[in-house]
Amino acid sequence: MSSAAPSQRRVVSWLRGAAITVVCLGFVLPLVWMFAAAFKTNVQVTDPSVGLVFSPTLENFSNVLADGEILRSLVNSLIVGAVSTVLSAIIAVPAAWAVGRFRMYRTGSLVLVARIVPGISLLVPWYYLFAQAGLVGSYTVLVLSHMFVSVPLIMWIMIGFFEGLPIELEEAARTDGLSAFGAFLRIALPLAAPGTTTASVLAFVASWNNFMFALIFSDENTQTAPVTLFNFISYASTDWGGLMAAASLMTVPVVIVAVLGQKYLVAGLTAGATKG
Repeated sequence: MSSAAPSQRRVVSWLRGAAITVVCLGFVLPLVWMFAAAFKTNVQVTDPSVGLVFSPTLENFSNVLADGEILRSLVNSLIVGAVSTVLSAIIAVPAAWAVGRFRMYRTGSLVLVARIVPGISLLVPWYYLFAQAGLVGSYTVLVLSHMFVSVPLIMWIMIGFFEGLPIELEEAARTDGLSAFGAFLRIALPLAAPGTTTASVLAFVASWNNFMFALIFSDENTQTAPVTLFNFISYASTDWGGLMAAASLMTVPVVIVAVLGQKYLVAGLTAGATKG
């Protein structure tokens, strides 16, 4: 029995490691192919016999960067993503605290409905309203449409986080003379910093990758990176090398943010699940 148990543990450990490796490869290999294709010619990209061993070229990047369109769209994505995330956090974090502390679950359910409703079903009425207001093609309409995704996302992440914080700390602060909202600002909000960071990063990534709203509401001056990538695809042909180069440039900032914020993301995701 004693010799069988370590053997079983080794087998389970090996199977777990193999499963993790397969999952990681499933996520990493498409990125490796994308970055490799960015340094290939269009002929090499479409040639199955050309793998990871080839003569790299920087022509795709030089062509993509030549007109400055991809850089402009990356800046637009940064502006829209940052502004929509900040405004969403200002709205969603206090709302999540109120729902979690005062058990306003019906209000929370309404926000969940907004999270479930497909955004494409709102495009026609939104476009009509925004067109009447003269906002189509502006940063304002892009920020507002992205907040439709970011506010429910941040709110539902933070509700569970605030519910996991000890309420005794806020009660003690209120005993010392603070109002309920004052206790939120001075006690709950600092303790919720890891969760707020996590939710904000996820909301920013969702905004960065959003294609549908930007395709409909932006113009040539405000279009974001996903729309610029779509322009590499035409009816007659597809510039695969340029598309992969532009996609690589779009992916690098998100990867950098994920790597630099990994510690805070893990802390935020685990703290809300283990506190209380």
